[in-house]
Amino acid sequence: MEKEKTGILLESGTNEMEIMEFTIEGNLYGINVAKVREIMMSAPVHAMPHSHPAVEGIFKPRDLVITVVDLPMYLARHEVPKGEKDLFIVTNFNKMYIAFRVHTVVGISRISWKDIQKPDNTVSGGPDGVATGIAQCGDDLVTILDFERIVAEIAPETTIQMSEVDALGKRSRSIQPIWVAEDSILLSRMIQEALNKAGYTNLRMFPNGAELWEAVQEWKGAEDQAEHVALIITDLEMPQMDGHRLTKLLKSTDELKDIPVIIFSSLITEEMYIKGKQLGADEQLSKPEIGHLIGVIDHLLARSGAGRGKRK
Repeated sequence: MEKEKTGILLESGTNEMEIMEFTIEGNLYGINVAKVREIMMSAPVHAMPHSHPAVEGIFKPRDLVITVVDLPMYLARHEVPKGEKDLFIVTNFNKMYIAFRVHTVVGISRISWKDIQKPDNTVSGGPDGVATGIAQCGDDLVTILDFERIVAEIAPETTIQMSEVDALGKRSRSIQPIWVAEDSILLSRMIQEALNKAGYTNLRMFPNGAELWEAVQEWKGAEDQAEHVALIITDLEMPQMDGHRLTKLLKSTDELKDIPVIIFSSLITEEMYIKGKQLGADEQLSKPEIGHLIGVIDHLLARSGAGRGKRK
């Protein structure tokens, strides 16, 4: 059955999301509905040689060849018996279609990002764990999985590539302050490394939009605003405050609206692009296009005049 396209019905910048709940071995997990394209009954899969152990192979439901990830095996780190009633959750993010095997789909809950807590290391499996948040959905606690992190491990070539930064050649160093809101520890580290390599060394990293917004309040309205932050990069999916809500708050505040805001997310679909544009985002880029991101940073800083006299 195809997923009903409910995402666009959510008003932009309300800090809400829809979670699709599913189970694996009786445990309740969740995925952002914006990532889901379709739910299908599991089907025969064509195995691929030399692939990651959690990659079952590929199947072709219609005109599209889709990679299938055995999510029970990935999470358990060992073979889990496949059931006749297993389902495939077909996703689309990072400009890729991937199907994840699950045992059951429970339903969809609409909640606020404020109700999603960042798990501690004992729950998430350490700083590189795959649990990106814990959500209270009715009487149930739902573990939100970091699907970008899962795909980055299974197929490293699909995530941020430092070779894109190398291809830019020798660059001067910029001391312009750039703030980044990104909840994935892995991707935050990769973005920081890439921007540093590109010459942007004055970075301040935040695990969600709420903490960045709180930090902005310390100097809002100050005459030396550009000395605090010249540009903001934000993910969309983050506990406490998502990127759309952060963008809305920044662009609706007179003292802050001129700060360039880039949305850098795996979810830049046509629907999401419309939302971001309505909220005033200066640019919106799809992960993992790090070379494109650096070019856009260069352009926005030059356009705003923030980069003048700040490169060495």
